[in-house]
Amino acid sequence: MSPPLLIGSEIYRGSTYGPKHPLAIPRVSTTLDLIRSLGWLDERRYLDSPRATPEQLARFHDPDYLAALMRAEATQSVSPEDRERFRIGADGNPVYREVFRRPATGAGGTMLAARLTARGGVVHVPGGGTHHGMRARASGFCYLNDAVLGLLAWLDQGLSRILYLDIDAHHGDGVEIAFRDDSRVVTLSVHEKGRWPFTGLTHGRCGALNLPVPPGFHDAEMRALLHGAILPVIEALQPEAIMLQCGADGVEEDPLARLSLSNNAHAEVIAAVMHRAPRFVLLGGGGYNPWTVARCWARGWGVLNGRVPPERLPPEAEAVLRGLSFHRAAGRNPPEHWFTTLADAPREGEVRPEVAALLAGLPAMLESVAECAA
Repeated sequence: MSPPLLIGSEIYRGSTYGPKHPLAIPRVSTTLDLIRSLGWLDERRYLDSPRATPEQLARFHDPDYLAALMRAEATQSVSPEDRERFRIGADGNPVYREVFRRPATGAGGTMLAARLTARGGVVHVPGGGTHHGMRARASGFCYLNDAVLGLLAWLDQGLSRILYLDIDAHHGDGVEIAFRDDSRVVTLSVHEKGRWPFTGLTHGRCGALNLPVPPGFHDAEMRALLHGAILPVIEALQPEAIMLQCGADGVEEDPLARLSLSNNAHAEVIAAVMHRAPRFVLLGGGGYNPWTVARCWARGWGVLNGRVPPERLPPEAEAVLRGLSFHRAAGRNPPEHWFTTLADAPREGEVRPEVAALLAGLPAMLESVAECAA
């Protein structure tokens, strides 16, 4: 298999949803800077993300909705009618400078990743993972659903057994809804129970699998689900392609969830699934603490390349992390290891009954996968 590729863009640098929004923080740009400062990037394996055209986006999204997004960017405003119909400028989905170009760039990157892996391969797209986007509605800070568009690109290549795996703290509702009537795509989401969007509490149609976990979910519990549910599903499905949405908001220090993972859990999942199909695409996703997000996603790129995180970051990487600011409580006195390390300290514990009960549902999950394959 050819070496992994990294897709990014400078559009994320300086782009913000607004000073008080959770996505005021730099994430993709910091991740790319950190990867480069570690000496982990051969620039020949870096690709600039193309911006998806309205015609390409219409493979999934309503053309009227796309037109409304472009109007919002051009005018930096939204009409009452568009706000009500498309939720642009509402529900935490603000009008900002690149409100069409930025998500269209993320979508273009994930669609490019699907094309680049047509014959096999591994691609990381940290700007992807906007899994809440709906066909004709902005939702959960997501305007376009790059994951759906990338999965459709794989389907258009003739693939018929695809796994979309989502370990974001929030349920990947937009992707599940998009493929609820398509047995070629199995969606498997590990997310915090009782957290917005308050979906994903049960399994849906054939192949819509959900593992809602309790607050405090930690590394040992993720490992139990990985080996007791995720890998058995992969073994049963034998997917031709796997897309992993690797949202970093499950890391303990994230302000928008109450899970207790370290980034070791994300690294373990990536390492365990990346070679289970000939095609593997790793996306970003949620994450609202700039230090924990960049360290998690840069470490993910390291896992794809067999890199072991240094015990102490080199001065160039440390400077990237010390240059960040965060206007929340955690940013007033950040711990020293956020500047000096890439790998978190492990967060282990006992597997609680609520998580064990999810493992007991494996036979039903496998039966659902078998129905998809039938």
